[in-house]
This record gives sequence, structure tokens and C-alpha cells, in this order.
Amino acid sequence: MGDAGGSHVPAGAAGAPDTRRPREPGDAPASAGPPGRGDAPASAGVLIVGAGPAGLAMAACLKRAGVPYVLLERGERVGWAWHHHYERLRLHTVKEHSALPFLPFPEETPRYPSRRQVVDYLERYAHELDLRPRLGEDVTRLARRDGRWTAETAAGHRYVADAVVVASGYNRSPHAPIWPGMERFHGRLLHSAAYGTGAEFRGQRVLVVGIGNTGAEIALDLAEQGARPSIAVRGGVNIVPRDVRGRPAQVTNIRLLWLPARLRDAVGRLMSRLTFGDLSRYGLRPLPYGPVTQIERYGRLPVIDVGTVERVKRGEIEILPGPERFTETGVVFTDGVERAFDAVVLATGYRPALADFLEDAAAVVDPRGYPPGDGAAALPGLFFLGFARPKAGILRQIGLEAPRVAEQVAEYVRRTAGRGTPRRSGFPGAGA
Repeated sequence: MGDAGGSHVPAGAAGAPDTRRPREPGDAPASAGPPGRGDAPASAGVLIVGAGPAGLAMAACLKRAGVPYVLLERGERVGWAWHHHYERLRLHTVKEHSALPFLPFPEETPRYPSRRQVVDYLERYAHELDLRPRLGEDVTRLARRDGRWTAETAAGHRYVADAVVVASGYNRSPHAPIWPGMERFHGRLLHSAAYGTGAEFRGQRVLVVGIGNTGAEIALDLAEQGARPSIAVRGGVNIVPRDVRGRPAQVTNIRLLWLPARLRDAVGRLMSRLTFGDLSRYGLRPLPYGPVTQIERYGRLPVIDVGTVERVKRGEIEILPGPERFTETGVVFTDGVERAFDAVVLATGYRPALADFLEDAAAVVDPRGYPPGDGAAALPGLFFLGFARPKAGILRQIGLEAPRVAEQVAEYVRRTAGRGTPRRSGFPGAGA
């Protein structure tokens, strides 16, 4: 995902396309209703903010240990962001290493689950484990008062808890930079959060700004759907194959995690070179460091290729330099060349936007706005899950970390409640 400056979301990007469907028997049930306006705050041992994969995993682990919690989700379904991702999306990680604690993906699910299959899995997870999220509860303020945490929601409800786990994810808010002249552009301008399918752009000249995994796959989708896509790339890029000779690269990566980063970087670069050859001739220059360093030092994922590179080589996706400014009909690039476009998709990433609701967020986030990813309490009773730099897939990382963080949360709650010496809670996999 890109990292250009600014935070303005242009017209057309404020909301994701509506992919909602009627409730089905397997959808997650809501819990007993939240407190009404003016009622006393609802009290709980633990408050979990976000019912995406991280929040659901945390709820499952706490439930297994008998720790009371309240799970809040601002959307109308669990895994709300997954309901609104673009249609072509599939996991880049295999299902065996993408399941959450206590429930595998169904056996009939393909190796790389689709967006719809992930949505179905998350809803089934909440339903079968009886996690009972409170839906439509958008936390607008979270603060520590008198030794406890208080959350206020847009619906006017208040919750008080001994501990809070923020599991709202990296992708809470679209990040859309501003370029000069953007307001003059007459074509369609949208963030990737509002992109649904390339079928809407058939026959059109479409510029995708940014070559993270989202940008690369949207460009591929556009090419497959008959559009004429280009990708604006402002710097170097690490691209790795999803599969090597039919074997998932993720599985190989997991088996090599014991090696130093420099050796894993060397393996990653070799796999890329053998798979793709020299991509610099196509405008895709490699970064000066490898894919492992990119993740572990800079917190950014390499591009995991699922077919974009082949389309670039065939001339069906053009690589262009970074944008400098917009015109009424298109974009002027940093090399001075102006090109006309019918639409521009900003695949420029997201931000956690914790400061939007977390009081004193500046005390716990880094300069980019990201919280600690190690699961340790950032403030007394404040924990995070789903923000770690994933070494072999974010869902795998959540599955490994949830039991460990839940163990820490449970011990904190027991200490706070004065119920004696903290004891191990028996979380399967805790400390893994």
C-alpha cells in the first residue's frame, strides 16, 4: 500500500460499495441489546473494540477461559471490512494457516479462500463459538477514568471495563493523498475502498496509484474485465510469487522463519528472480532491501503476485512513474509526461486512525499512527491485537497471538479484581 502524504478522501471515496445481503441462518447473532440512552453504563471485565478476525479471535479465547467480555462492532456484520472489499479478492495465504483459534476453514474451501468464503467463515466462527457481538456500535471515544476504561459509541451507549482490547485493524480509515489539480479532474476519482469490480470500467483508461497488494490486484482485475489499466509507481518494489512450482510460498516462508532475516531475504530475492526475471525493464525497480526486511523493519508487505506481472510483461498493464499533478482530463507524471484517463483509483492504503476515538493515542502510537504490535499493555489495561508485523500472513499471526494476548488480558483482569495471585488460564497455544 502506498504512503503518500495527506489524509483527504476525495469525492466518491467516502464509502465502500454496498455488498450487504439479507441475514442468513449462519450469520452471527447479536447479543442482548446494549444499554439504552441515559441508562447506567454496561459493565464488563473486558471490552473488545472490533469484530473482525482479531476481535473474534480474542473473544473466542476469553470465552474459553471464562473471562466476561463485551464485543463491539461498528458495522452491521462481523468482519465488516471483508463485506466491502473488491470482489476479486482472495487470501494470499493458505487456509490451513489462515484459520482462527478453535475452528478450521471447511474442508471444501479451496487453498486460497475468496472474499466471500472469508466472510462466511467469520460469520460461522461467531455463530458456532457463540461470541454474540453487539453490532452497529461505533466507538467514538475510549478513555481511562478512575482506574477503568470507558467507551462511548455513536449510538449514545456507554460501556465500562477493567481492560480493553483494541482490534479495529490497520484498515480502519482510507488514506487518500492530495495532489495539485485533483479537484479539476473530470473523470471518476475513488479510493480502492470504494472499488468493487473492473466490470464497471470496461473499455476505460484507468490509472491505479500505488502498487501494494491492493493496487496490483485491482490493476489485474481491470485488465481481466476489459479495461486499459496503468499503475503509477513512485519508487522501488519487492514482488514475490504466491506459489513456486505449485507450492505456496507462505509454507516455505514458515519453514524458514528460524533463519536470519538476511538469509530469508536472499531466498526471497532468488525466488523472485527465478520466477519473474529482471522486472526493471518494465519499470518495476527492486527496493534496496529484501522482502523480509521490508516487513520486519519497515512494517510493509511485499507485493504477492497472482498474475499482475504476466499482464505487465504482455503490455496489458502499463507501469508509469508517480503522479505530480492532475489536469481536467488526466495526470501529469514526475517525468513531465501527461496522460489522459477516464478514472483514477487511489490504492494508497489505510490508516488505523486510533486518534479518532482513543484518548491520548499519541502516547501509544508510533509516528505513522500504529500501536505496539507485541500485545503488551500499552497503558494499564489497554491491549492491542492484529497490529503486529506479520512474518507469514496476518491471519496466521492473529491466530498465534490471540491466545497469548488473551492470557495477559485475563491475568490483568484478575489482578484488578483482587481475586488473588494471577494464574495461567489454560489458553491453547498461549505463549506460542
